[in-house]
Amino acid sequence: MKKITATLLSLFVITAVTAQTAIKLEEVSKHIGDSVTVCGKVAGMRYFENSKNKPTFLNIGANHPNQSLTVVIWETARSLFTSKVEDLMDKEICITGRIILYKERPEIIIERPDQIVVQ
Repeated sequence: MKKITATLLSLFVITAVTAQTAIKLEEVSKHIGDSVTVCGKVAGMRYFENSKNKPTFLNIGANHPNQSLTVVIWETARSLFTSKVEDLMDKEICITGRIILYKERPEIIIERPDQIVVQ
């Protein structure tokens, strides 16, 4: 009985820790440090293939420098996508991840393709 209780408690804790809060795009700056799911339109995109780690930046909500959120996809994550990242342009997507600040702007760094879902 103790094993069952311990197993159920472990599963509950794991589920609670990995749960994501759904927020509106306008609320991203209020959730710095939080793991969230946020949706918005990819308004701009830039791939720096000649830069270190070959980052791709997706501007969500508006084009740079007025974007509400920047999504960063490093080369290691980009190589895991089965379709072209460029196909996300002008699409409504939902992004799941932790919001951080970079140069006072909110961003989410993508580590796996399943963090982005096309609506």
